[in-house]
Amino acid sequence: MKLKTILMAGAMSIAASGAWAACSFENDVPLKSLSAGFEAWKAVTDAMAECGNFNASLDQEFREKQPEAFAASPSLYQIGGVSNTTLIPLLNAGTIRPLDDLVEKYGQNLLPNQLIKVDGKTMAIAMMVNAQHMMYRNDVLADLGIAEPATYDDVLAAAAKIKDAGVMEYPIGGTFKTGWNLGQEFINMYMGEGGSFFGDGNMPAINNEQGVKALETLKAMTDYMDPEYLVSDSTYVQQQFQQGKIAMANLWASRAAAMNDEAESQVVGKVTMSAAPMGSAAPATTIWWDGFVLASNMSDEEADAAFRVMLEGMDEEMVSANNDAAVWLNPAYKAGELAAGAAASAQAGAKAYPASGPMGIMHTALGNGLADFMTGAKDAQTTLADIEADYITAAKEAGLINN
Repeated sequence: MKLKTILMAGAMSIAASGAWAACSFENDVPLKSLSAGFEAWKAVTDAMAECGNFNASLDQEFREKQPEAFAASPSLYQIGGVSNTTLIPLLNAGTIRPLDDLVEKYGQNLLPNQLIKVDGKTMAIAMMVNAQHMMYRNDVLADLGIAEPATYDDVLAAAAKIKDAGVMEYPIGGTFKTGWNLGQEFINMYMGEGGSFFGDGNMPAINNEQGVKALETLKAMTDYMDPEYLVSDSTYVQQQFQQGKIAMANLWASRAAAMNDEAESQVVGKVTMSAAPMGSAAPATTIWWDGFVLASNMSDEEADAAFRVMLEGMDEEMVSANNDAAVWLNPAYKAGELAAGAAASAQAGAKAYPASGPMGIMHTALGNGLADFMTGAKDAQTTLADIEADYITAAKEAGLINN
């Protein structure tokens, strides 16, 4: 099955546009965007800047800043970069506008299944898919006769062998930073174990065998991680790889190209991308999409210009020039070795992140509560029970639980 076909179901849509030399029009409307700061967004916003009068804020804390910035009147940014989950707070707050009129006007190259629709309205346009998958040092594993890890038992066994051989003190990296990142690591592991997050009436359902197993596996990994793992985000892990400090990590596909960046990486050609390690039911990862939204609190003139600039940012010329920066959802994209992990994870049964209002609250509760288990302050069942209680409180305040 082709990579694009495999990932379309998880991504929900494909973004595509025509290819032009530089920008096809001269933008005279001042525009600003706020998005994540990984390589794909750098490439996209650089292409948008070719149109003129455009300034991009690339910020890994964008998910915390977007809701307030888009709620301002006028919005502090006209364009936002979002994913499955970061779209939801903006939708709930009513701070992004439907795009159907602009799609009709300028989106002739967009197919119906290329649009993210909510209640029948197009609210975002996806440009790429992303997933966390296994990256490992092929030279280190080969030297020690270690096979490609297929499960987390394999990962832990490999880490022990690497450490015992004195090759690396901390063979594993992980995005375990307290908050969103740590919550996402649990979600990956829990879905890999086949767990369900909610029962009837949006009631939480994580304090179970699968939840305990997910926590125990996460904790076991920290025996082979830098002791500062609770501040470790994607950039931290990327740099650990590039500096030759780690041998394995379940890291975002959007970070793969950085491993072969000769300007900053010491491990060019030495990192292999493979499927996320299997849990008992599925690969321990989730499939995401990243794309664009437009703010509600701006003029129609700004929205018109913003949509056109947005399309320029993800056109075929940009994709061709930055093919390996992401798993682009564009006809010009050619899947290579750097996309192998995302494709293998999808083919092995990885599911899309279960984005929803309740899941947004659950993710926050997980991110806030898991560190107590990781540091030994609470046992697994107490940790999960307390997270469920925090979720219930917040879900009731949001009107998602009535009893």
